[in-house]
Amino acid sequence: MDIQLTAPERMVGEVSLPASKSISNRALIIGALCSPSGSVSHIAECDDTRAVQQALAGSGNSIDVGAAGTAMRFLTAYFAVQPGRTVTLDGTPRMRQRPIGVLVDALRSLGAGIEWLGREGYPPLRVAGRALRGGRLSIDGSVSSQYISALLMIAPLLRGGLDLRINGLLTSRPYVEMTLSLMRQWGAEAQMHHGRIVVAEGRYKPQSMAVEADWSAASYWYAMQSLLPESRISLKGLRRPSVQGDSRIADIAWTLGVDSCACGVCTDLHTSCRHTAIVDEDLSSTPDIAQTLAVWLCLLGVPYRLAGLHTLRIKETDRISALQTELLKLGYAVETGDDFMAWNGQVSAASAAPRIATYHDHRMAMAFAPASIKFPGLVIDDAGVVSKSYPQFWQHLAQCGFVVRQV
Repeated sequence: MDIQLTAPERMVGEVSLPASKSISNRALIIGALCSPSGSVSHIAECDDTRAVQQALAGSGNSIDVGAAGTAMRFLTAYFAVQPGRTVTLDGTPRMRQRPIGVLVDALRSLGAGIEWLGREGYPPLRVAGRALRGGRLSIDGSVSSQYISALLMIAPLLRGGLDLRINGLLTSRPYVEMTLSLMRQWGAEAQMHHGRIVVAEGRYKPQSMAVEADWSAASYWYAMQSLLPESRISLKGLRRPSVQGDSRIADIAWTLGVDSCACGVCTDLHTSCRHTAIVDEDLSSTPDIAQTLAVWLCLLGVPYRLAGLHTLRIKETDRISALQTELLKLGYAVETGDDFMAWNGQVSAASAAPRIATYHDHRMAMAFAPASIKFPGLVIDDAGVVSKSYPQFWQHLAQCGFVVRQV
């Protein structure tokens, strides 16, 4: 499904944001590790979370997680500690290109039975569940935080617990802190001091919890509010303070003239005349808002340098390369490196009737939606990819005044 977007002069509406898939996926895994199982409500209704739910609820031996990277990492660790259960984990062709060797090596060092069924270091793989020993383990902090979270969530079930040493700078630290916070809510004893995380052997205690709304999803509405300053948008379900690192988008948005006002269960957005001249941000802790910012700042005409982006190379697509290619269609030539993007503020002629490719990446589709404000009639290819995290995104745009037409 390709769609053509035409923006209104102003947006008006109350948006019920999707629940956080990051919290949902962690809570589902931790809840399943309880005996009896815990209860999680207001779960994210998206492809990634659905993959976790189906895997946990099913009894089959072959599990296809599709494009859900979080599901692949978390389920690999989960099934490794399920004695007597053997499963095969696989996904899309892109999933077979996303590395998981660091996690598998760590699990094997704890006694896990995991085999490669294809290229070493990548899915598909076979996991034979068994009781695992704990102890001391070291892992490179620059790898995906999902590997670390996967290990931490099963740590209470390991004999002797886990003493995890992080080598170097911890990438996406807020996601690890989110994992630890949820573990503690469910009764785990876990402490993080500098480059060391210690989790005691024990049991999770069943809990009932409701998942808060997703701050990553909120980021696209902050961008559109700043580009359509007369808009009146209320975002429902956000919490602050939040365990989500992406809540940082509210602080960055403030420097770009968007104020947030908590009013009951809603966060109302308003635009002021405040405007920073240049943005220089390290997003190593919050990489999921990088695409939003890269597009948003170009549309605002604000030069920027966004650093700490090395994990974007191994996401649903190479997000740095994809952003560079698609922004050029709009006249924005960005400089890129292994872990950064920069734009000097210069604009050239845009392509005639530009079409934005999404590369099977939900965040590419949503990050470029605000570009329709500057480029009326912009087409987003394969727009259905938003089902991975925010299935109702296009309906919500239409409800707030956008013309959304399938082409």
